[in-house]
Amino acid sequence: MKIRREFASDNNAGIHPRILKAIQNVNLGHTIAYGDDPYTAEAIQLFKKHFGDNIDVYFVFNGTAANVLGIKALTDSFHSIICSDLAHLHVDECGAPEKYTGCKLLTVPSPDGKLTADGIGVHLHGFDFEHHAQPKMISITQSSEMGTVYRIEEIRKLAELAHSLDMYLHVDGARIANAAAFLNCNFREMIADTGVDVLSFGGTKNGMMLGEAVVFFRPELTSHFKYIRKQGMQLGSKMRFISAQFQALLSGDLWLKNAQHANKMARELADKISGFSRIQITQPVEANAVFAIIPKECIPVLQEKFFFYVWNETTSEVRWMTAFDTTSEDIDAFVAELKLQLE
Repeated sequence: MKIRREFASDNNAGIHPRILKAIQNVNLGHTIAYGDDPYTAEAIQLFKKHFGDNIDVYFVFNGTAANVLGIKALTDSFHSIICSDLAHLHVDECGAPEKYTGCKLLTVPSPDGKLTADGIGVHLHGFDFEHHAQPKMISITQSSEMGTVYRIEEIRKLAELAHSLDMYLHVDGARIANAAAFLNCNFREMIADTGVDVLSFGGTKNGMMLGEAVVFFRPELTSHFKYIRKQGMQLGSKMRFISAQFQALLSGDLWLKNAQHANKMARELADKISGFSRIQITQPVEANAVFAIIPKECIPVLQEKFFFYVWNETTSEVRWMTAFDTTSEDIDAFVAELKLQLE
């Protein structure tokens, strides 16, 4: 079978060889199940190395679970959650946040995928008024659904705003490594030191087979989370196979190298198409995504050879994602085909 690399999603990439090897390495003998194994203990210590000792970490299978259960731990059903109108919470989780938490999602128009204090302001009312869902959490995505990245000071301001109103700040970090690579900072500077309360830490989009982590930065708020995870059907019995992946990802600089490479490939793609007069790049290329408006008639022909998603059918805006295993040859082949279709 011909090896095929696409530009639809970094979820479509395979498993990094070092992570696949790590899974194989722990596939020996027996060990205690449900996370009471030494591999999970070591993985948790690695999270503390990256984020600080005063955290609690829980592993789950996927990003929707990390988001929903992390939010569930800090909210009641009469609360509301403020997020971007493009947030994965709102658009791509099939109503799971509202169904499972009972909370109301309040969205803010955000053409670049990022929330601002001014934009959020429209929902900051009705406190202590029993006829209104009570605002309790601001949720942002880093990097955003549009491939843009919150600067450290922007996150800090949102955290300060949330805390001034007795609210929490949640970060959907499905592509947090790409954001850190772009900002040239570490996770602690970007997340723990800015005042984030709960983080969904993504591994799948950065070379893992499966597995995400829910990280709490106020451990006094997580006394019941082990029960929430169990009820949420996310307590893995053979957790060592998730933990081993995080060990491989975080014990050295694999997380950073994977993210840097994916970001570099996106930038390379953007640079190589920037001179095409019939293509308009619509967002700053900061992480591993390129958003562009292209002639509508080119899309189905291109998709036959390089699958990708149409982001906006009305405007013919498409999304091209790169991954840790995208190559310059992949970019060149795609650009050559794109050029051919534009002629």
